[in-house]
Formats: sequence, C-alpha cells, structure tokens
Amino acid sequence: MLFGATCVLPSRGFEPEAVVQAVQDERLTTCYGTPTMFVDILNAQRKVQRNLSSLSTGIMAGAPCPPELVMSLINELNMKDFLVMYGMTETSPVTFECFPSDSPEVRSSTIGYPSDHIEVKIADPNGQVVPVGVIGEVCIRGYVNFLGYWGDPEKTEETIGQDRWLKTGDLGILRPDGYAQIIGRIKDMIIRGGENIYPTEVENFLTELPGVLEAQVFGVPDSRMGEEVAAWIRVVDNAALDEHSIRQLCKGKISHYKVPRYILFKEEFPTTITGKAQKHIMKEITIKELNLN
Repeated sequence: MLFGATCVLPSRGFEPEAVVQAVQDERLTTCYGTPTMFVDILNAQRKVQRNLSSLSTGIMAGAPCPPELVMSLINELNMKDFLVMYGMTETSPVTFECFPSDSPEVRSSTIGYPSDHIEVKIADPNGQVVPVGVIGEVCIRGYVNFLGYWGDPEKTEETIGQDRWLKTGDLGILRPDGYAQIIGRIKDMIIRGGENIYPTEVENFLTELPGVLEAQVFGVPDSRMGEEVAAWIRVVDNAALDEHSIRQLCKGKISHYKVPRYILFKEEFPTTITGKAQKHIMKEITIKELNLN
C-alpha cells in the first residue's frame, strides 16, 4: 500500500465490472493489474461506459505488456501517467520502471529504466554481456535480490550464482538510452524448423488486428518442423473473425513462418490467481483438442 493512499478492493476476486464500477463510485485515481486484467477492464468499460475521469495513472506488470493495450489504457481510460514496470518476486520486486515524463511511445514499448542502486546486464548463455541491442537473458544484481528458495538449494543455484547475478529467465534487449525491452521467456521461445520465434512479437502483432481483444502464442509439437506456432485468440463481441481472416491479415505483415498454423478462438484464458496467463495449460488443451500427440 502506498503512503497516504486509500486502497480499495472492489471484490473478493478479480471482477472487471466491479473494478470499473469502483473507479466511478469511489473516484479512484490509480489502478494496478496484469495485462490480462487490464484487457478485461478495458472490455468492461467499452461495453458499459462509466465515468472514469478521476483515473490518471496506474501500473501494469506481471507479464509482457502489449503496446496496443498500453496505448488503449492511456487513451480510453484517461490514465495519462500510466506506467509499465518489470520485476519478479525474487527481486523484491521492481527492477525496471518507466517515468510519467516518458513519452507514451516509450511507456508502451519498453519496461523502463533500471531502478536505482542495482546492476543489470543482458547476457549470453555463458553469462557474458552482449552488445547493446542484441537479445540475451536479463540478469539482475543488487540489494533487491533474494537470498534463495527455502529448502531448495538446487533451484537457488540455478537462479542465482556465486557472483550474485540473478537469471530472470526473460529474454530482452538494452537500448542505447538505457531502457530495456522484453522479448519473451526463454522457455517459451518456439523453434520451428530451426527458426527462433518469440511469442511476444507475434502476440503484439495479433492484438493490433481489428477485432482482437487478446492473444496468447505458444509452441506445439510437430513431427516435421519440431514445433509449430499455435495461438489462442479472444475477440471483441460480434467480431467477424475466423482462422482464414486472421491468416489473411498476417499475410505480408509478419514473416510467413511466424503466422500461427493453429488458431483457436476462446472466450477466456486459464490464468493464475494473480491474473497471469498459463500457457502450459493452453498448450496441453490444444494438443489434446487437435490430437497432436
């Protein structure tokens, strides 16, 4: 809880309609959530317009934040000082953050600038720093790092080395201005016929398509290519979209091998209690539904 602020809990569990109603009734100024939560909040406001003029800022974190979604929150929910932050429980948690003074373009396309008094690096698999603009693993060192996982020294050793550099498991790049961008999770990277595909890139593209509310992309097994690209898509009400139309919208806009081979339209995605999309469950369901074993 922030010093000097009133904390409002709209419901026992996350309910987007309750959130926007609370913003109107309580004249709230700030809203926090994960990308999936904000997708639902935005959709609830679009269905039934409430007076959200009191909102001015908020924070999104917990998963990759699509630029289209960030801009929609700034423009449609009046969150002019909206910020994207990055971190993990093991780093206490925030290690990158944007500033209200940053342009909307910067706030929608980066995770911000490193926090004070910590070290960050983008490293190759051997732990060596890669050049600016080159993809590598985001690593953190400083007072924010945890000591270790309780009763699990093996997992602790995998995550944080003797040199105290913590491996986040996220792929990212560092820009010349010091701001960083997240490309995706290392474990989520799809290798299709020898080509590396980063799901976040495809997800960001899909969410920019008219009628698409949210998209999650992941790899599924394929006997010939090793892996194929699969996508779960949520659409806005009454959107006339099908597999063919999605592929046509992708044609010539993204590399052909990044276009999802399997496209499934879903009304909701499985998420954790904190609102993070559970891709491993989506993958299991897709393999079973399409008989891809």
